[in-house]
Amino acid sequence: MPVQSVKAPAEVRDQPLPGFAVAAIREEGRWRCARLDPEALVDLDTAITELRGLRSTGAVIGLLDVDDEFFILLRPTPGGVSLMMSDAVAALDYDVAADVLDLLRVELPPDEDALDDDPWPEGDLSICADLGLPADELEVLAGELDLYPDEQLAAIGRRLGFGEALAELVD
Repeated sequence: MPVQSVKAPAEVRDQPLPGFAVAAIREEGRWRCARLDPEALVDLDTAITELRGLRSTGAVIGLLDVDDEFFILLRPTPGGVSLMMSDAVAALDYDVAADVLDLLRVELPPDEDALDDDPWPEGDLSICADLGLPADELEVLAGELDLYPDEQLAAIGRRLGFGEALAELVD
């Protein structure tokens, strides 16, 4: 399924965003983490293409900490991609977040309505349920406003068993 994106101005597209893009790959019961192209933080197609290119026999999960503002989880599936975003309101300011909502076929309320609300997660909250992180726990973690996205992703990594590998890669 193609992802359409509203193009950011050239001066914004040429600047890297803070954060990280990582793939967690599970093969033969062991996790390893690998960096994704930093372009994945601004272009959802890049993230999806890279994750599909890993072609693992086990689980593959993409973890995006976008601009230290929100996170996205991606998981390739036979019929497409499963997505979860920690803050749907981020779609007002970030093309990659708007692309996630487009793929999920979720419309964001008008700007003035959404900006008054607390951030809310959107997408497949059971994205990691088969790996040991139930949807309700992921929802609570995503709603933890006192944590930065890298801290939330670190907690997800610890819960799923790749916390150390993630920490080694991003620290």
